[in-house]
Order: sequence, then C-alpha cells, then structure tokens
Amino acid sequence: MSTEDYLKDITEIKDMMNKSSRFFSLSGLSGIMAGVYALIGAAVAYYLVSISGRDYLILDGKIFSYILLDLAAVAFLSIITVIFLSTRKAKKNNETLWNGTSRRLLTAFLIPLITGGIYILIKIYSNHYGLTGSLMLIFYGLALVNASKYTIGNVKYLGYIEIVLGLICAIFPGYGFWFWVMGFGVMHIIYGSLIYFTHDR
Repeated sequence: MSTEDYLKDITEIKDMMNKSSRFFSLSGLSGIMAGVYALIGAAVAYYLVSISGRDYLILDGKIFSYILLDLAAVAFLSIITVIFLSTRKAKKNNETLWNGTSRRLLTAFLIPLITGGIYILIKIYSNHYGLTGSLMLIFYGLALVNASKYTIGNVKYLGYIEIVLGLICAIFPGYGFWFWVMGFGVMHIIYGSLIYFTHDR
C-alpha cells in the first residue's frame, strides 16, 4: 500500500471513532427555537411582574407561581423541540437517536444541571433568590461544557459564554433578568444559527 492509502485508512478509522464517541444529531434549529421560547417566556414574566404593581416577587404569591409555570413551559417546549428535531436529523443521517453516545451525553449534561436546579430551589425556599439568574446561567454553562466532549465540539464555547454571563450577573444581581434573556434567549439564537448554517446545511 502507498503512503496515500495508509493516510486514507487512518483518516477513515479516525472518522469512525469520532462518530462512535460523539453525538452529531443535535439540530441548530432546536437551539434557535429554544432561544425564541426563552424570549417569549421572558416577555411573559416581565408582563406578569409589571401588572403585579411591584418590581419584586413574593415567594408564596400568585405571580411567582405563574412565573414558575412560565419557566416550566419554556423548558418543556425546548426539550420537546430538541427531541423532535434531533430525531428527524438522526433519521436523515441514518443514525439512532438513543445509543451509548447519546446516553453518555445526556448523563454528562444532566448531572451539573440537576445539581444546580436542586441548589437553586434550596436557595429560593431559603428566601435567597437574588442570584437565581446567575446560578441558572452558571450551572447551565457547566452542563454544556461537561457534555461537549460527547457532541459538536463548539458547544463548549456556548457553555463558556453562559458561565461568564452568570459570573457578571452575580456582580450585578439587579440586572439578573436581562442577563437571563441574553444567555438563554439571544445566545441560543446566535449559537443555533451558527450550527444550522455550518453543520446542518
């Protein structure tokens, strides 16, 4: 065999190993939609607070319950969209959505995310919710960075941005809402667009 044949075989083996260890069926469009859902949810939350007559939330108040439902709706729609679009992309690429790689991806993503969610709930019910937006951004960013080794490599850069936004938000807690909008809304749309035009198409 010639040197070119050896190099071609090595490249093919490397590609096969890369495909077996990384999940490439994440859709950029799902990132865009998640960002849109976040912006709509933020607009609803802003409206709910504005009609409450105060610029803060009461933990056991009705508005607070509505905002929790609003956040849950954003999360639910985002998850459903990711599953639907990823399933469609996997079928298009003749891949299975649920395999060893996707399970490792989900595990790596959920461990920091669930840990952060529990910690945030503990802080909220201890009446320490001034840094909620900051903590959400930081733990979400950590989840993305942790999961990036099992999917498209540049997911980690979105994670880094979320972490940095969360840290800046901790310095300016009074602007937590706007940092949340930037991190979960605007950055998702920008990142999703980049993935869509560089990978999906």
